[in-house]
Amino acid sequence: MPTGPMPREMHPAFEAAFNRRDLDGLMALYAPDAAMPRADGSVATGLDAVRQELSDVLGTNGQMRLRTRYVYEAGDLAALSCEWTLTAGDQTMSAVSAEVARRQPDGGWLLVFDHPFANLEPEQAAAVGPAAASSGR
Repeated sequence: MPTGPMPREMHPAFEAAFNRRDLDGLMALYAPDAAMPRADGSVATGLDAVRQELSDVLGTNGQMRLRTRYVYEAGDLAALSCEWTLTAGDQTMSAVSAEVARRQPDGGWLLVFDHPFANLEPEQAAAVGPAAASSGR
């Protein structure tokens, strides 16, 4: 059985795992060397750091909706992007992501880079962090 889903299945798998509050299911989408830029401009690197970021977002008890913008494969790499919206209580946040997935030796795919705020300038992304924190993130 392949390690992770095909690139076109990545966003639906993420949305489903998030809305089930399945942290292990989310982590199954990431490579051991995955990196995720944070709203404050630093980068979460490695599974433990990515797990903490995702755990914090799951703590909002919100619902996530993703709309895939594109998925392009080139050899053993795939570039992906989606529009995401997180609704937690009366708070709604949205942005556009940029991700890179890498084909694994068994034919599955895992995310190696997941930038959830790719459409925002650094100061805009930083403003998202405190807003999310005040809603329980």
